Amino acid sequence: MKCPYCSFSDSKVTDSRVVENGIRRRRECQRCGLRFTTYERLQAAALMVSKQDNRREEFDREKLTAGIRKACTKRPIPSRTIEKMVEDIESELQHLGQVEVPTSILGTMVMDRLRTLDRVAYIRYASVYRDFQDIESFERAVKDLRDDNTQLPLLETSPGPVRRR
Repeated sequence: MKCPYCSFSDSKVTDSRVVENGIRRRRECQRCGLRFTTYERLQAAALMVSKQDNRREEFDREKLTAGIRKACTKRPIPSRTIEKMVEDIESELQHLGQVEVPTSILGTMVMDRLRTLDRVAYIRYASVYRDFQDIESFERAVKDLRDDNTQLPLLETSPGPVRRR
């Protein structure tokens, strides 16, 4: 395991814990002495994703995470929330019991979660995923989102005056 700070390839494990989907290991670099965390997950049978152009490729967790992060850029969404969303989607895909999953199912899972999490991120993701060809289809998606106002406001009340002592 390479150290993320100095890229040295030798580290020692200082702590291991079982977590929800695998093992969390705390490591210490043998060169610089800095500590970092790694996660190990059990990978069941390779899950394949079938694309709309009939290509097949192995499910790539990092690719899914990158797509969601891109949609959530400059939005008030914690990194851990995105990681949890990806874990939930991957777990749900594994529970489907299928060896091959169409991108339509995967995209719908992401959009359903983003729709309730952040409407701007949802529209960003949907605009790429649905590949809007004209402004009318984009406007319909925004109108549907407005009609289904499920997102809670970020701030319910304005902060009160600051009290000085």
